[in-house]
Amino acid sequence: MKKALISVLLFTLNFTLILLASSKGPSRPALDSIRAADIRRHIDFLASDSLKGRDTPSEGLNIAADYLAAEFKRYGLQPLNGSYFQKFNVNRVRLGDENYLKLEKTGRPEVSFRIKKEFMPYGLTANSASEGELVFAGYGISAPEFNYDDYQNIDVKDKVVLIFRHEPGEKDSTSVFDGLKSSTHFQLHSKVENAIAHGAAALLVVNDPLNHRSMRPRGFPWPSLYKNIPAEAVPLTLLLSEDQKIPVVQVGKKFINQIFGSVDSLKSIQNKIDSSLRTNSFTLTDFKVDIKTSTKTESTTTQNVVALWEGSDPKLKDEAIVIGAHYDHVGVNKIDSTPGKDNIFNGADDNASGTVGLLEIAQAFSVAPRAKRSIIFIAFAGEEKGLFGSRYYVEKPLWSLADTKAMFNMDMIGRNDGEKVSIVGFTRSPDLNEINTRENKFVGLTLEYNAEQFFRRSDQYNFARKKIPVLFYHTGEHEDYHKVTDHSNKINEGKIAMISKLLFRTAWQAANTNKTFKYIEQN
Repeated sequence: MKKALISVLLFTLNFTLILLASSKGPSRPALDSIRAADIRRHIDFLASDSLKGRDTPSEGLNIAADYLAAEFKRYGLQPLNGSYFQKFNVNRVRLGDENYLKLEKTGRPEVSFRIKKEFMPYGLTANSASEGELVFAGYGISAPEFNYDDYQNIDVKDKVVLIFRHEPGEKDSTSVFDGLKSSTHFQLHSKVENAIAHGAAALLVVNDPLNHRSMRPRGFPWPSLYKNIPAEAVPLTLLLSEDQKIPVVQVGKKFINQIFGSVDSLKSIQNKIDSSLRTNSFTLTDFKVDIKTSTKTESTTTQNVVALWEGSDPKLKDEAIVIGAHYDHVGVNKIDSTPGKDNIFNGADDNASGTVGLLEIAQAFSVAPRAKRSIIFIAFAGEEKGLFGSRYYVEKPLWSLADTKAMFNMDMIGRNDGEKVSIVGFTRSPDLNEINTRENKFVGLTLEYNAEQFFRRSDQYNFARKKIPVLFYHTGEHEDYHKVTDHSNKINEGKIAMISKLLFRTAWQAANTNKTFKYIEQN
C-alpha cells in the first residue's frame, strides 16, 4: 500500500514537472517580482494630490514622467534612441476673431448665422475657410460591423457635410450600437475623422431632435464667448494633425429651418433611419455653405516615456513587442475651484492602474531570462485629449512598425468585480488571444469578452490602425470614472498584480517565438 502511494505521488510529481516544462513560461523569480505591495506604493504616488491629476501638459505629468523614467532605469532598461522621453508638441487653441457661417439657396438671399446663438465652433475645428455644396449624411457613421454606412453611395468630396450628433437608436435598449450605452461611433472625433477620410470640406453637426429637445448649438464653451469660463479652459490639439483639420461647428434650429423647413421634418428623417437602421443620406443640391472658423494656437511640449529591453536572439532582437499604458489623466476642475472642495481628478484607476502594471511588467522582464525579441515599454501622454501620445508614436515611431509584431495595452485595470478582466480586440488578434487564454490557466482570472465598444477609446487603437495585432486589458467603467473620487484607496492592487502577471506571461510567449501574428480587419 505504501509503495503504491509513493508510486502515485512520484507519477503526479513527474507529470507536474513535465507540464511546467512544456509550458515554457517565464521564470518564477520574474513572476514573483510582480508584487501587490509595489503596486500600492507606485499607485499611491501617481494618484496623489501632489501630481494634480497629471493633465496633458502639466508639471504634475512631468513629475510622473520623471518617476517612470527613473524606475525604468532602475530596472536596467535602456533609453530608446538615446532618451527615455519622446517629446511632441500640442497646441492650446483659442477662438479667433473671424468666424462666420453663411447659407445660399438658389433664388433666395444669402442667410448669415450668429456665432454662439446660431452656430458654435467645436474645439477640434480648423483655422480655415471652406465653401461647397451641402450634403446630409445621417449620423456620419461608417460601421461595417453593423452593415451600416452613412457615406455609402454618396460623394462628399469637397462638400460641406451635415450630420446628427449621436447615433441610431440612442434610446433603444436593443440597438446594435451597444443599446443604451454610447458606442465608439458616437464620439465626435471619430465622426470628424470619418468625414475627413471621405474628403469633406467642412462638418456641420446638429442635435438629433427625436432624443434631444434642445437644438441650441453648444459646440465648445470658448472662454472668449463666456465670462464665467476661465481663460485657461481651452481645448488641446495634437500639432501633428493641425494641417489635416476642417471647420467643425454645431448648428441650431435656425439653420435646420432654412434647410428642412422645420425641426419636425428633421425628426421624420431621423425616425426613418432609426426604425430601419438604413442610411438616408442625400445631396441638397440647391444649397451652398460658406464657412470660416478662426483659431489661435499656442504650442507647448509634452512627452511619452519609453524604454527598451533588448532581445537576446541575433535576428529576432530586431523585432519588438510593445507594452503600453497611458499615464495622463484630466487634471483639476478649472470651472469650480471653491476653497476646501476637492477639485483634483486623481485618476487612480484611469490610468495610474495601467501605468503601475506597466512598471511591474517591465521589472519582471528585467528579472526573467532575456526574451528573443526586444520589448518596448511606452507610457503615453495625451490619451485623455484624444489618444495623442499613441497617435504621435505610430506616426513618428522610434522602432520600425514593420518590425513591431504585437502591442499590449492596459487601461483601467484596478476596479470592479472580483478577478474579472475584459480582453478587447480578441477577434482582431486571434493569435494573441489564443496565447492569452492558454497563459491564463496559470493565473486564474475570469476572462470576459464584452467590451469591444471601448476598442477605439484607448491607445492600442492607433497601433491597430497600422495593422499591428493588439490586445487591450480593461476592467470596466464605474461610478468614479472621470470624477474627483477616483482615489487610490479604492484600487484592488491584488487584481492589478494578477492582470500584470497574465499580460507578462502572454507578452513573454509572444517575444520568444519567430511567429508573425495575424491582424484581422473587422467587417
